[in-house]
Amino acid sequence: MEKFTLGVEEEYMVVDPATRELKSHDQKIVELASKKLHDAVKAEMHQAVVEVGTGICTNVDQAHSEIRALRRTVAEVAGEIGLKIGAAGTHPFSHWSTQLITPNPRYDEIVNEMQEAARSNLIFGLHVHVGIADKNMAIHIMNTVRYFLPHVYALSTNSPFWEGRNTGFKSFRTKVFDKFPRTGLPDYFNDWDDFKNYVNLLIRTRCIDNAKKIWWDVRVHPFYDTIEFRICDVPMLVEETIAITALFQAIVAKLYRLRMKNMSFIVYNRALISENKWRASRYGIDGRLIDFGKQEEVDTRHLIHELLDFVDDVVDDLGSRAHINNIKRILEQGTGADRQLQIFEKTHSLQKVVDYITEQTLVGL
Repeated sequence: MEKFTLGVEEEYMVVDPATRELKSHDQKIVELASKKLHDAVKAEMHQAVVEVGTGICTNVDQAHSEIRALRRTVAEVAGEIGLKIGAAGTHPFSHWSTQLITPNPRYDEIVNEMQEAARSNLIFGLHVHVGIADKNMAIHIMNTVRYFLPHVYALSTNSPFWEGRNTGFKSFRTKVFDKFPRTGLPDYFNDWDDFKNYVNLLIRTRCIDNAKKIWWDVRVHPFYDTIEFRICDVPMLVEETIAITALFQAIVAKLYRLRMKNMSFIVYNRALISENKWRASRYGIDGRLIDFGKQEEVDTRHLIHELLDFVDDVVDDLGSRAHINNIKRILEQGTGADRQLQIFEKTHSLQKVVDYITEQTLVGL
């Protein structure tokens, strides 16, 4: 029986408290934090980004405790050198062109190949790994889980501003990332061999040197025994991160349970699911998604409640009910994007929005 272990990765912006701009910190935060956190803290391509990652967690409570400790430690270390961290999918007004790239052969290679698409990719995401050892089962779940990605993505939306503009999107982060190849929703694969043949063709034709350069919204991880969810903006509150982590775990457990009973959720066409992803990006939880079974538009909030009902019978076995219940709080209080927009409407100041982000990032730590 699968244990559905968890790994959570968050990317934070590094902010100058005086200007509220992004700050290239020459990886000093990583250098200092790694003395306490070892390889749980990493540099990213842009110097104004810090990434943290939990170990392999046996349940949601452990993931919660680890990600809180990581956020807290990185925030403390940043504070010691006069900086702040913030959790949002994009910085409200800093321009990517003024930010430095981390010196590293891997990043040099990506920038050399992708040029401005890479240099402008100054965004901050949440990645959730759910453990599953059987690769064919993992491919089946990846095919099926695509339908639910827009629902969960809508809950994470936290990037309404880009380069000083209100973009009109609740999540502009994915619009920035769309410039990369091999992003977005994956295609359907028959089985693990089918996926491996695809990867091997890309390697043979020098599109990629390894499968980690496939950056889909969900992927069967090429090196770990996990399914990795990559679609979400990094949420502002740590409780939101853990609620979303618990929901991804529950969806995987539910689809696994159905498969073990020779049952399955309908697998929908990628082109249809892409319509829902676009709507989630534009409207967050306040829009309408398409219910493909009914072939009609339904309020996103209603479909999220339906999703919670769908996974309800696995939640207690996973020990995650308290965290899953926080999904309802997101529906009541709005997502990070909704709250950023409220602050901007009140203050007409993107600096105040940054202050709000950096304050909220530390709530509950």
